[in-house]
Amino acid sequence: MTVALWISSEAEAATGGKVTHDWVATGVSIDTRTLVPGDLFVAIEGPNFDGHKFVDDALAKGAVAAVVSRVRDPQNSEASLLIVEDTLKALEDLAAASRARSTAKIIAVTGSIGKTGTKEALKEVLAAQGETYATEGSLNNHWGLPLSLVRLPRTAKFGVFELGMNHPGEIEPLVKLARPHVALITTIEAVHSAHFDSIEDIADAKAEIFLGLEADGVAILNRDNSQFSHLAARAKSMGVKNIISFGADAAADFRVLYFEAEADSSHVTAKFAEETFEYRISIPGQHWVKNSLGVLGSVAAVGGDIVAAATVLNNLSPPRGRGRACKVQLANGEFTLIDDSYNASPVSVAAALSVLGRVGVGANGRRIAVLGDMLELGADSVHRHQSLSVPLRENKIDLVFTAGADMAALSDILPGEMQGGHADNSEQLAPVVRSAVRAGDAVSIKGSAGSKMNVVVQALLALDANNVGNAPLAVNGGL
Repeated sequence: MTVALWISSEAEAATGGKVTHDWVATGVSIDTRTLVPGDLFVAIEGPNFDGHKFVDDALAKGAVAAVVSRVRDPQNSEASLLIVEDTLKALEDLAAASRARSTAKIIAVTGSIGKTGTKEALKEVLAAQGETYATEGSLNNHWGLPLSLVRLPRTAKFGVFELGMNHPGEIEPLVKLARPHVALITTIEAVHSAHFDSIEDIADAKAEIFLGLEADGVAILNRDNSQFSHLAARAKSMGVKNIISFGADAAADFRVLYFEAEADSSHVTAKFAEETFEYRISIPGQHWVKNSLGVLGSVAAVGGDIVAAATVLNNLSPPRGRGRACKVQLANGEFTLIDDSYNASPVSVAAALSVLGRVGVGANGRRIAVLGDMLELGADSVHRHQSLSVPLRENKIDLVFTAGADMAALSDILPGEMQGGHADNSEQLAPVVRSAVRAGDAVSIKGSAGSKMNVVVQALLALDANNVGNAPLAVNGGL
């Protein structure tokens, strides 16, 4: 039996709106393309779209009602509506009501890199210990977070929510809606630096997550990060009394003692509260070792079983676009494709190259990096793109294809034998890469979301002779 998520009287009370007909919703949607029967459709108005144009479509597809701020004839409407003054404000009001009625332990996750992968890992390990709801995909902004909260089941034991930002002041309203019991910051790096004067300013913006912590809430911080002391001080200044640290630092609460990195996994020996335990992560990379410690620290903070959680880490697979890998079958063999195309920063690209450097190749195979521009890096962008030549050489990458104006600067300084080709954008680069790959290769694709490197991913998947190119392998966790 499906449990009701929202009933009309509750939604009416939460928003101060007016219901035209009674209804019971089992889900909430703002997009008719993914709407399923039983959903409540919220007609969000944005700078480039207006959900009111799709109300009739939503109702025809089985939405039980629509939240609207405009209606053709409010006195004589046969449609099932919740009429409000502002639909985004109504979504926020529903989110606040959802959080107020929930008894779930709430974890909020932010950080310069690693948010989505860490959120997904938390979802998996906590689901083994009780009903768990987590942000779908990367719904972490001013409408994505309220939508995620509105979808929080009444019966959930745990809720995990991702909070994103690229400007100061964006996290504070989100976290005050989420009111987490635990706030995890994965790491602070010079990402979105075009909008900040310093890395300390980025840390301050991420530290807004402490403003919404519940009383006696817990901050989970990366002790190996250069901003740990700054973040800890900010947390304390905002009244946070409980801080759990993680990393390789000798003073870390969740401390990695040793890890063995393999092509498809990492074996970890860690210590917490004088207890030593071992576990395996089915996703490779030193960054994932550290992220796993933040996950286990968060599990401990909500009263979960960390040993049981560590066991589940063996079954993880990376989210799509964040290091998910597959075999692409050609007529004369296969190559490995690592799709890390969702986003990129200098740190995350270096991590992806480290993983690529350990991936096995065939007899005539090559390790190939396909890189798109890393965006929002500010005045230092060209230099930071060129600096990728160091991890490319260190990880013995054989061939590099690049797309974008700033990546051109990297391509220009690479040795001739490493230059696979450069194009102005991913659309132009895709056929170049497609014609170059061969059986035995290992190909990793990475770039900022705005670089649209998924175009290259899709071009390579289309080479699959068996049309099974999207079968996932756990090769890299992505950042």
